[in-house]
Amino acid sequence: MKAVEITSFGAPEVLRLGDRPDPVAGAGELLIRVGASGINRPDVLQRTGNYPVPPGASDIPGLEVAGVIAGGDAQAMAAAGFKTGDRVCALVAGGGYAELCVAPVGQCLPVPQGMTDIEAASLPETFFTVWSNVFDRARLQAGETLLIQGGSSGIGVTAIQMAKALGAKVIVTAGSDDKCEACLKLGADHAINYKTHDFVEEVKKLTDGAGVNVVLDMVAGAYVAREVQCMAEDGRIVIIAVQGGTKSEFNSGLVLRKRLVITGSTLRPRPIAFKAAIAQSLKDKVWPLIEKGAIKPVIHSTFAASDASKAHELMESNQHIGKIVLTWGVVA
Repeated sequence: MKAVEITSFGAPEVLRLGDRPDPVAGAGELLIRVGASGINRPDVLQRTGNYPVPPGASDIPGLEVAGVIAGGDAQAMAAAGFKTGDRVCALVAGGGYAELCVAPVGQCLPVPQGMTDIEAASLPETFFTVWSNVFDRARLQAGETLLIQGGSSGIGVTAIQMAKALGAKVIVTAGSDDKCEACLKLGADHAINYKTHDFVEEVKKLTDGAGVNVVLDMVAGAYVAREVQCMAEDGRIVIIAVQGGTKSEFNSGLVLRKRLVITGSTLRPRPIAFKAAIAQSLKDKVWPLIEKGAIKPVIHSTFAASDASKAHELMESNQHIGKIVLTWGVVA
């Protein structure tokens, strides 16, 4: 099969299309003929040598795919309600930038009705991440207010739509007026240009001083101290990336007085059973919202697999709104 390989750690041009042996599905796994592969920030970190591959995972980058079931564990396939030829999308621990990919059956979901492979490939990584962190870990409830740092990112556009569809209020930060406008069009109640406004002061104004209940933080670093200042009582900050640095200094007195929770997680190394439980929650609670049109994939750009380096350049430029996707030949 053809696969995008990291030939050495470094800039986007280290990504090259090469030949690899076809993967073989084991017990509890499906073999997927890939139509499209989603691109995510962890892929960039892996390419630069800053995100080690979990034990047992493929060294080929890529955490999400969509395509057709080409084979696999027949018993597990049947138990999950799938059959050869079904269209699925899947979260994987690696190996997504390839014509063929193996995925645990529990991490596979049916492609929502009427959706292309490109659209479906944009779903798993962000949807699993948002559900696990915003709804399972931070326990966002209908009527509460969520602050999303980086609302125009792949994670951000998913979190906006999912939170709104499930009854929450949404405030986002973004790095330009155009990105703020895009977030508002996706359903965000308010959007703050963090380059021209202090999000702490803006959040206080927008919430009449009450603060937000949950923060989805992809920045960390100095942002944590500022987030603590704009939290409501019993608020929850969940950190899913550290683009602003790994060290934070904040007012512990405010944490005590407001009874705050500061937490975080990474999804890639978690056990299959953990991810399968998220998949089931998505299938039950979110997939119907997608099929009703309440939540829609947001695709910024697509690239042929041979142009993976250009896709990574775009990811690193931070000019995109929504998802970037690689395509493999004929896409459904």
